[in-house]
Amino acid sequence: MNTAARTLSTTCLTRDGRPILIRSCRDFDELDACVRLQIDTWGYADGDVIPRRAFIVSKRIGGQVVGAFDVTRAQDSEGTAENLIGFAMALPGVKPGEEAGAAPFPYLHSHMLAVAEGYRNDGIGRQLKLFQRIEAIERGIEVMEWTFDPLEVKNSFLNIHKLGTIVRSYTSNFYGVSSSRLQGALPTDRLHAEWYLRSSRVEATLAGIPNQHSDIEETIMVPNQIAEWKSSESGIELARAVQTENRQRFEAAFHRGLAVVGFHRDTHGNGIFELAPFEHLRSSYL
Repeated sequence: MNTAARTLSTTCLTRDGRPILIRSCRDFDELDACVRLQIDTWGYADGDVIPRRAFIVSKRIGGQVVGAFDVTRAQDSEGTAENLIGFAMALPGVKPGEEAGAAPFPYLHSHMLAVAEGYRNDGIGRQLKLFQRIEAIERGIEVMEWTFDPLEVKNSFLNIHKLGTIVRSYTSNFYGVSSSRLQGALPTDRLHAEWYLRSSRVEATLAGIPNQHSDIEETIMVPNQIAEWKSSESGIELARAVQTENRQRFEAAFHRGLAVVGFHRDTHGNGIFELAPFEHLRSSYL
């Protein structure tokens, strides 16, 4: 891997052995390809689409626009807009220090990640996140955050179990009404993932070492049928009921000082969030 941020790149393999190149997007055509993939993934109407100019601004002001390219589909080993099959986009921000007298610090908000149909479940989303992490660290940024839908079991598993994020906050209807077909017309409730890029927890997680917590005080379950319920008229009210109950439980738990520190699937495929007191972890993160 090249250690110069502007030429940083890495390659991963799909399950059938195809090489996927991951690097920063470079030109208008590649950014346009990101916009198209965004629409293909979420089915957004015009009012929800992040336009190319926002991707341009993100790159200009210290954010990230990272592409994944299937280089078996082109003669160019560096990848082209025509073979972009995934992307991640982040915006820069500044957060106040949490401890008394602590100075504000820079962070990245990873706003959007998409992988094309036919390439999902190959670990490409995780590889895009890992690339974002390395690029951020090389610039001296040690924290990333993003939002995710607490009803999406696969995303929760990736964010918490595979990447080592923690969660301490929940926002009801964060984006307002969404035209995304994946939202199922439900409120856009979101958990806020916090990724402390050089923490011992993240280092261990990425090395495949399980994080064991003996102080789990609460668990919150998402039924494995939730995706089916969200996509059907007959099931949407069941999904809404789960969302409402879990919203109340997350908000109450965070108010008590708990944080999501683990996530697993049970033998029935249900997603299980595990929450423990954040004070027990504070020295490892802040």
